[in-house]
Amino acid sequence: MKKYLLPLLGLVLFFTACNNDDDQIKNGETPTMNQGSSAIAQNFMWQAMNLWYFWQGDVPDLADDRFSTNNEYTSFLEATPNPSDFYYDVLLFNDDRFSFLNDDYTELVSNLSGVSKSNGLEFNLKYFQDGFNVFGYVIYIVPDSDASTKTIQRGDIFTRVDGQQLTEDNYISLLFGNNDTYTLGMADIVGGEIVDNDTEVTLTKIENQVENPILVAETLDINGTKIAYLMYNRFLSNFNEELNAAFGKFKTDGATELVLDMRYNPGGSVNTSRLLASMIYGTNTNELYIRQRWNDKIQSQLSTAQLEDYFANSTGASAINSLNLSQVYVLATDDSASASELVMNGLAPYVDVIHIGETTRGKNEFSITLVDDPENAFIYDEDREGNINSKNSWGIQPLVGRNENADGFSDYTSGLVPNIPLEEDLANLGVLGDPNEPLLARAIEEITGVSAKKSFSVQIPAKGFISSRVLTPVKDNMYLDKPLNVNLTLSKNQYLQ
Repeated sequence: MKKYLLPLLGLVLFFTACNNDDDQIKNGETPTMNQGSSAIAQNFMWQAMNLWYFWQGDVPDLADDRFSTNNEYTSFLEATPNPSDFYYDVLLFNDDRFSFLNDDYTELVSNLSGVSKSNGLEFNLKYFQDGFNVFGYVIYIVPDSDASTKTIQRGDIFTRVDGQQLTEDNYISLLFGNNDTYTLGMADIVGGEIVDNDTEVTLTKIENQVENPILVAETLDINGTKIAYLMYNRFLSNFNEELNAAFGKFKTDGATELVLDMRYNPGGSVNTSRLLASMIYGTNTNELYIRQRWNDKIQSQLSTAQLEDYFANSTGASAINSLNLSQVYVLATDDSASASELVMNGLAPYVDVIHIGETTRGKNEFSITLVDDPENAFIYDEDREGNINSKNSWGIQPLVGRNENADGFSDYTSGLVPNIPLEEDLANLGVLGDPNEPLLARAIEEITGVSAKKSFSVQIPAKGFISSRVLTPVKDNMYLDKPLNVNLTLSKNQYLQ
C-alpha cells in the first residue's frame, strides 16, 4: 500500500519528570491508565482528544481536571468497552457532525488520499412518499471503475438490491455492507412516478480504486465567450499537478470565465483548496487566503506565520496557472462540504463568487489524522509507522480547528446560501459538462445573458437524504496538510500502558 502523510506536522516534544508514587493525579499532570487495563484504544482516544480536539474545553469528560486519580480515569475508560461508542457517545461535542474514526488507520489514510474499495458508483438515496421505502439515483460514475464498464449512467434509478426493495432498515447493509458484489434492480420515471423495470446491473467493489477528482475539464465556446468548466469532485493533493495542468489548458484556450462545479465535492486537502483558489484568483503571496483557529492549548503554541495561509505561486513542483479572475461561478449543493466551502469563503474577500444551486453542508472545521503514537503527540507520520502501538490499530479523524477568511468570517455552520437557488431535477439531471445540463446552463445564462434552456422549472427535486460517500470512509472531510512546528510540553507519565 502506498503511504500518505496526513497531515505533515513536525513536532518537538519536551518531557518533564513527575512523581508517580501514588494514585493521585497532581495539578498539571495528565491521567495515566493503570497497567493491565484492556481499554487501550479508549486511552489513546482520550489522550489525543484532550490535547487536540477543537471543543476540548466544551466537553466535560475531556477536561484537564476531570479525574483526581488514575484508578478513576481507568474505570472511566473501561466503562465503555466498545471504542467506537466511546469516541462517538462520550468524547464528541454535541454540535460535532463530522469527526469520525476507523478501526484500521491504514485504511483511513488511504481513503483520505482517494484510494478505497469501491465499484465506482456514486449515488444519492431518496425516500418514496411513504417515508420508509427508498430508491437511489446515479449522480456520476468514476472512470476506470467496475461501474464504468457496465450499462449504468448518471440519472439512472434503482429501487432494489439483490431482489430486495431498498428500505430505511436495509439500505445500509445492502449497499454498504460486506457484500462486495451486488445486483441493482433498475426503474424508470413514468408520469412523475418511479416504476420498476426488468433491467438489472451487477457491480463489484474493487480494492484500491483510485478516483481522479477531475471528472470534466473543458472550455466551452458559447457565442464567442470562452467559458472554462471544471467538474471537481474531491480535494486530493496527489492530483495537484493534474489540476494545475487543467488550468494551463484553460489559459491556452483563452478562457475568460470559469464555472467551478463542486456540487458533489465533500472536501479534502486544505492546501489543495489554497492552490485551487490561487488558480482562480491570482498568485500574490502577500494576500491572505485563510487563517486557522485551534483550541487554546494548540493556538498558544503557533506563531502568526504558522496560522496564516497565503495565496500560492507554485504547487511545489510547478508554477501556478492562474486565470486571474474577478468573478467565478460556483455550482454547489448540500453535497458540497468542507474544502469546497473553504474555497468559496476564502475567495469571497477578493472575488465575486456567484453561487448557483443549494445551501451547502456547513462544515467549516478542519481535521487531522491521529494514531496511537504518543511520542509524536499522536500525529500520523508515515515515517513513524513502526512506532505506532501494535496493540491498537484505531485511527481517529477529529475536528481540531476552524478556518476564517481574510475578512475574519468563518460562521457558516448552517451552510453557504446560493445567490441563485436551483435544485437538480431527477427527471432531467442532464450530462455533466453539457451546456444544456440545468445548473451549467443557468451559469451560462448568467455569463452570456443567453439561455440554452426554455425553462429551469424542476419537476422532481433530486433531494436525497444521504449520498454514497457519507456512509463510506471517503466522507466529507477537510484535513490539514500544512507543515507545522509545534513545541508541546507533555508529562512523562502521560501515556503508559
